[in-house]
Amino acid sequence: MRKKQAKKRPILPDPKFNDQLVTRFVNMMMWSGKKSTAFKVFYDAIDIVEEKNTNEEKTALELWKDALSNVMPHVEVRSRRVGGATYQIPNQIRPDRKISTAMKWLISFSRKRNEKSMAAKLAAEIMAAAKEEGAAVKKRVDTHKMAEANKAFSHFRF
Repeated sequence: MRKKQAKKRPILPDPKFNDQLVTRFVNMMMWSGKKSTAFKVFYDAIDIVEEKNTNEEKTALELWKDALSNVMPHVEVRSRRVGGATYQIPNQIRPDRKISTAMKWLISFSRKRNEKSMAAKLAAEIMAAAKEEGAAVKKRVDTHKMAEANKAFSHFRF
């Protein structure tokens, strides 16, 4: 590479839970730089999860982290042209990309739900993902199936 790689900027932990992962999630959820609104939506969603939580030994934040780990993909397919043909080649995913992909899926599938507010949508998707159901978990399963189906082309990896 000609240029040096950009430095990773440190992410400040969020004010309520003092967790960097929460801030990263809120940054992804944010639209038009409205961070305080995004934090409000996230905290409201966590409160809704806390109310609906039947499992007494887990907090709402732990449920959210479980949901995130349930949505996290471990392999993905990448397109690669070999001799005029395009192959879908399964690849392992870097840890930071796993987390960001899981966050993206959780947020995008929450936005597509039919509840009233974004907080309710996010809470419902978190609850579903924590139980290993819902659209975001289905997306992870489909991604893994695609990688499994294309396992024969893994020798094209570089």
